[in-house]
Amino acid sequence: MIRVEKLCLTIGAFSLREVSLEVQSGEYFVLLGPTGSGKTLFIECLCGLVRPSSGAIEIGGRDVTALEPRLRGIGYVPQHQSLFPHLKVKDNIAFPLRARGLEHTEFQRRVGPLIELLGLVPLLERWPAHLSGGERQKVALARALAAQPRLLLLDEPVSAVDESSREVLCAELRRIHRELQITTLHVSHSVEEALSVADRAAVLHQGRVVQAGPLTGLLRRPASEFIARFFRTENILHARARPRADGTTELAFGSHQVVVPGRFEGAVTFVIRPEALVVHPPDAQVPNGVAALLQRVSDRGLYRRLELDAGVPLVAYSAAPAEALAAGEGRRRTVAFSPEAIHVIP
Repeated sequence: MIRVEKLCLTIGAFSLREVSLEVQSGEYFVLLGPTGSGKTLFIECLCGLVRPSSGAIEIGGRDVTALEPRLRGIGYVPQHQSLFPHLKVKDNIAFPLRARGLEHTEFQRRVGPLIELLGLVPLLERWPAHLSGGERQKVALARALAAQPRLLLLDEPVSAVDESSREVLCAELRRIHRELQITTLHVSHSVEEALSVADRAAVLHQGRVVQAGPLTGLLRRPASEFIARFFRTENILHARARPRADGTTELAFGSHQVVVPGRFEGAVTFVIRPEALVVHPPDAQVPNGVAALLQRVSDRGLYRRLELDAGVPLVAYSAAPAEALAAGEGRRRTVAFSPEAIHVIP
C-alpha cells in the first residue's frame, strides 16, 4: 500500500536520509522514534505538505511524489488535532465533504455510520473547547475518515490524553481499524503504545530507518544498542565470545560465562530482556546460572522489578509477591540466563 524508496529531505540542520519503508494494504503500522528523529517530517512528506529533494513515494501502486495533498487519498490527523474552534463537532466532521460540495443527504449517508462507530452522537452539538483530549482526538479522526481515504496517518494520536485514557483510546483505534480495514500509519515515541495497536513497526533515528519488522523482533532481537535501549532492554552487556566445538559460543563477562547457540568470536555486545531472567535461590544448580546480589525490589503492580549486582548491573522482572522478594534484599541469588533469550547484537 505504501512504498517509500530512498526519501531524502534537508530542512535546516536536519535531514531525512534515504528513508525506505513498506506498509502492506490493510496493515496497522507504527513508526517509532525519539523526539527529533524526523517522524513528523516523514509523514508530512507522505501527505505532500513538504516535497522531498529526492526519492519516491507510492500509495496503492501509484507514484504520488509530485501530487498535491488533496489528490493522494490520505486522511491525516496531526498531533494537535487542528479542530476549527468556531465550528461545532458536527460541522468539523462535515468540513472536508462540504468543501467538496456534497449534499446533506450524501453527507449523512457517508458520515452517519462513522459517527456511530466512534460514539460521537452525544457530542455533535458541542464546541471543541468543551471536549476532553480523547473526545477531540475522536472528532479529528472522524473528520479525517469522512472523505473515505485509502490511507490514514496518525501523528502522536494519544499524546494529548492522560495516561489512564491512553489505553482506552488505543483500544478504540485498534477496534476502528478492525472495522474499517483501512491502512494505518501511526507515529509515536511510545513502545507501550505501539505494542497495544500494531503488529509491525519501524524505528526512525536521526533521519534514518534503523530497523523495521514485527514488534517481537524489535523487542527481543534488536539490530543495535540504540534499538535495545529504545525498547528498554535494560540488560546490555559487553562480553568476549569464544566459539565451542559443539556449535555454541561461550560469552565471558565480568567473572561469569554463559553459553548461547550459534558461532560468535571476539568482543561482542549481547542483550537479554528483564522478563527473560529467572531469579533462583543462591544454591540453585541451573544452566547458565550467574551469582548475583539482590539489591532492590520495586513493586510495579503486575510485576516486580529486581535490581541485582553480578559484578555488572542486571535487571529482572518477577511475578512473585513483593513482600517475599523485598525480604531477600541484600542476599545472594542465582540468575538464570535462558540461552534462547540471549541475543548477540550483529
